[in-house]
Amino acid sequence: MGRNLTSIPPSIPSSVQTLDFSFNVLNRLQKTVFPVLSFLRVLDLSRCHIKHIENDTFYNVNKLTTLILTGNPITYFGPGCLNTLHDLQRLVLVDVGLTSLQLQMNNLTKLQELKVGANNIQSMSLPPFMSTFKDFSLLDLHANNISIITSDHTVVLREIGRNVTLILSRNPLLHIEPGAFKDVNLKQLDIRSAFVSFAAQKVGLKSLYGLNVKRLLFGRNRDDYKIFPSDSDYLDGLCSINFHEIYYYIKERPRVQMNVLRCMINATIVTVKGGLIRDVTYVAFKDIKEIYLIDTQLDIVPGKLLSHLHTLEKVVFTQNIATQVETFIDVPKLRYVDLSSNQITLTSCCTEILLGTPEIRHLNLSLNPQISFSFQTFGGLDFLEILDFHHTRVIGLGHLSVFSTLKYLRYLDVSFSSITFTNIFCFYGLNSLNVLKMAGNTFQGEVVRYLFYNLTVLEHLDMSYCRMVELHSSSFKNLQRLRLLNLRGNNLMTIDFLTHPYLKQLRSFYVDKNSITSIPLHILQKLPTNLSEFDLSSNPIECSCSQTDFILWIIQNQNILKQSENIFCKSLSLISDFRAIDFDIDSCVHKKRLTLALSIIFVTLVVLISVLAYRFQFYLQYCCILMRGYRTPAQQECSYDAFVIFSNYDEVWVMNELMENLENGVPPIHLCLHMRDFQAGKSIASNIIDEGIMGSRKVIVVVSQHFIDSAWCRFEFELAQSRFMMERNANIIIIILEDVNERRTKKVFGLHKHLKKNTYLKWSKDPLSNMRFWIRLRRAIISTKQ
Repeated sequence: MGRNLTSIPPSIPSSVQTLDFSFNVLNRLQKTVFPVLSFLRVLDLSRCHIKHIENDTFYNVNKLTTLILTGNPITYFGPGCLNTLHDLQRLVLVDVGLTSLQLQMNNLTKLQELKVGANNIQSMSLPPFMSTFKDFSLLDLHANNISIITSDHTVVLREIGRNVTLILSRNPLLHIEPGAFKDVNLKQLDIRSAFVSFAAQKVGLKSLYGLNVKRLLFGRNRDDYKIFPSDSDYLDGLCSINFHEIYYYIKERPRVQMNVLRCMINATIVTVKGGLIRDVTYVAFKDIKEIYLIDTQLDIVPGKLLSHLHTLEKVVFTQNIATQVETFIDVPKLRYVDLSSNQITLTSCCTEILLGTPEIRHLNLSLNPQISFSFQTFGGLDFLEILDFHHTRVIGLGHLSVFSTLKYLRYLDVSFSSITFTNIFCFYGLNSLNVLKMAGNTFQGEVVRYLFYNLTVLEHLDMSYCRMVELHSSSFKNLQRLRLLNLRGNNLMTIDFLTHPYLKQLRSFYVDKNSITSIPLHILQKLPTNLSEFDLSSNPIECSCSQTDFILWIIQNQNILKQSENIFCKSLSLISDFRAIDFDIDSCVHKKRLTLALSIIFVTLVVLISVLAYRFQFYLQYCCILMRGYRTPAQQECSYDAFVIFSNYDEVWVMNELMENLENGVPPIHLCLHMRDFQAGKSIASNIIDEGIMGSRKVIVVVSQHFIDSAWCRFEFELAQSRFMMERNANIIIIILEDVNERRTKKVFGLHKHLKKNTYLKWSKDPLSNMRFWIRLRRAIISTKQ
């Protein structure tokens, strides 16, 4: 296609079954145009500038089942040009300048589809011989110039049978003879935007009486808000049409209240989409199975309308402005409810809105403002299989166990639902869960380590954009069937947890947009053997000669690395868009040889310097930082009374106890807390020095098990210790939040020694001890305050 060819190449293999030759140049079609292609079934000649088609043109391709001639300015059809296509099933003559359906196609007895839209046809009357086309199923006449339909025009349709789809959309229908479609049986009738006015549509619908159609599509499929129907009964003609499914596409805004659904009482599927409907009147549907109310501007979910309908199985009510939900009562066969993309706020979900719906399987409340859970949220909804709350604020889920009765639930989506998971039993009872999507939420403490304990059949887990810094190796211990793990958009630096044998079924792993600089070779060698999709893109990969094993692994495993071209090096010495797969590993070999030679010459000096540098590396680092940050802040007044060094896991105690008692006491003591007072965009080390240590008169150290294990806490303590050692001041106040083994305190440089030489405070929950604690702490901070 699109090669500007003026003839069909004779070199095309005779075995070819499909030929797309569209957007080339074939002005004239004749027998010699086509080579013998005995097996050709589909031929597309769209927009080839064809004007003339001679008799027997398709003799050499007479086994065609599909012929497409769309967009050709055909001025002449040879009387017998199609006669050789005895097997043709699909003929597409869209936008070819046709003015009539009276085509010479007597021999096309196997024809099933005739598409002649976007022409200038003025009558839908089919040739009489087509009444023998028993397989005929589609007549597409969209966007023609048909304005009048009479009984004579539908004779052949009446004789063909029940399986025909008739598309008359976008025709300027002005008049339909009453009874023209009487006793016509259609599979589908599409008359969207097919009337010149609402008056014509009102009369036209009434003229369709006696029509039997399985699926009826009408209304307007283009925006035209200038039209305001003023008759409340302009849809009454629907009452005289026999249909099972109806699709009403509204673009108008009725001026008067009308009962849109009144004449749809016998339908099994009802779809109303668009428009400006403020209310729907109750209709006693007889056999309704599915109802769709989409973008109708209704401000309440009409549960009363849908109650007591014993045949109703599916409700879709989306993209409206509803804020409330009327209760669904006594709908015993209801299985599917979609209330997404509304303005619904539920103070108690979900049993209260679904009474008498024991068969409910699918519930979607996504893209709504807020849903609140309680312990009885899903009482009576025991057979739920799919729950979707994504991008809806869900209150209560993070600390309640609300799913205990949903033993059949297979799919749960609570992505971006503003949930902080604090209860390790949140998913208790979901023993059949296969898919869990919880992106964009947060976890408190180590709850994620135990959260998935009972989800033994889980196969798909999405924890993207959850601001996680690390994951414990046992977090996925029981997820032995896990096939997809999405950790995109977090702050992970390692993937050690991936090497454990319980993830042997993992096939897809997404860890793009994290903080991974390198992955050790022993980790790469233990990746799950079934892993076939690994996304490592958009991580700050360190490309240096020290990482040659990792870079080589990236180069050799591009078959499983998704977006390997987006794995960029972030080393300062390389340009920002330098790809890891383009890194020159050979140059590292030469550098290693040179380094080895120099090392032999200066071995003694190198060893000595290395030992000294390693022994005093922290002191050197601290001195450099302090020399840089000590000059200016030392000449300024301190902004804070005390800088608090603590582990993030102790944040609750710091906020609820320490900050509450000191900052809200008399006189107030101004604390420097890293999550509140550090400047955004500034490096962490600079913030620690400038805002914390240099900007505060004293330093409060909250010692706990978590403090000992935190590299940042140890770093901050040693910086503070170095500063006050230089100033010869003992301005470090130690608070023992929980007992720590004496041997473990030696893990933090200087802490064990400091505790031996200086008085410290110990936290206690005893009221009397607690009172003394705050008095002593306040006195210690204020003692040198100006």
